[in-house]
Amino acid sequence: MVRRLQANVLREQFSEARETVGYGPLAAYFGLTVLLAAGILGASYVLGERHREPATRHPYEAGVASAGSARVRLSARFFLLAMFFVIFDLEAIFLFAWAVAARELGWSAYWEVVVFVGILGATLAYLWRVGGLDWTPPREDPKGARSAP
Repeated sequence: MVRRLQANVLREQFSEARETVGYGPLAAYFGLTVLLAAGILGASYVLGERHREPATRHPYEAGVASAGSARVRLSARFFLLAMFFVIFDLEAIFLFAWAVAARELGWSAYWEVVVFVGILGATLAYLWRVGGLDWTPPREDPKGARSAP
């Protein structure tokens, strides 16, 4: 009986406290954040160095002036390899999340992950076999016929 009364009193106090808070603290936090960002940008503008040399406006990488255009055409293989990396990296994140909760999930989740890793392995083997992971062009036979790597 006493515990029910205490629980009801605490519930009422909590609901009253929740109703009185409102959005004031959130607005104050937002305002302070914007003010801080503006202050940092303003201080950087006022205190920053001013360079007027012609070389200042040219792009460079690590102190070396660039030679040629930055618009270099890349092979489609580069983009394919980048997509494969992103896909397999994403699966690694799924496996890490599973590893965190492995004990609570039980044996059924274990077998699901075994199937998942099997599919990943089969996909990797397929990509390897068709040459999706190769950077080098296919080798030429001395007879003139192309051979698979």
